[in-house]
Amino acid sequence: MSIELDTLKNERDRLRESLREVETEVRKAEADLKGLRQREIQTKREIEALSTLIDIKEQRDAKPAEGG
Repeated sequence: MSIELDTLKNERDRLRESLREVETEVRKAEADLKGLRQREIQTKREIEALSTLIDIKEQRDAKPAEGG
């Protein structure tokens, strides 16, 4: 049983097109992931900044009690 050359070429072309679509989806997913990572980093920085401000405020509030 032989397979027609045109059939093989058509299947190859179909798979190439499918591959291009998958590659496009991968690039989009990678861009989305990058955006999410940036949001994660920004949120962690904001949490750290707020934690620092809280620590400073707690230290300042504790000092008058010590001196009183």
